[in-house]
Amino acid sequence: MTKWFQEDLWVHSQGREIRDITPLVAELVDRSGIGIGLCHIFSTHTSASLTVTENADPAVHFDLEQFMQHVVPDGSSRYTHTSEGPDDMSGHIRSVLTDTTLTVPVADRRLVLGTWQSVYLWEHRARSHHRRLIVTVCGTPTC
Repeated sequence: MTKWFQEDLWVHSQGREIRDITPLVAELVDRSGIGIGLCHIFSTHTSASLTVTENADPAVHFDLEQFMQHVVPDGSSRYTHTSEGPDDMSGHIRSVLTDTTLTVPVADRRLVLGTWQSVYLWEHRARSHHRRLIVTVCGTPTC
């Protein structure tokens, strides 16, 4: 029998950052009672994204942000959508280039991630935001 669990997860970003949300998602997966299945995470925002990346060396996050600033700079004269400031359109482009959804396997009521992997919310705006994520876990309940 397949079981479904869904809950909103609210994350307060501190402005542009790559924030580890693995413990928050893992707690929901455990609480779901799903022993084996999938955890789907969806961001309801257009200027923040989700990613699975390196969790050991903070230089990885620094380099990712430097790369993104080079490829998608804030305040470019190429952008016509500037109603919310110089980081508005760049935030939208960044979320399109990355992703707003993730799916991670679940086993034994835990996320199945590699040793050096964690789940991150990547805030693309300069100021802080409250970000709503919808976490859905589906699969077979623990016996």
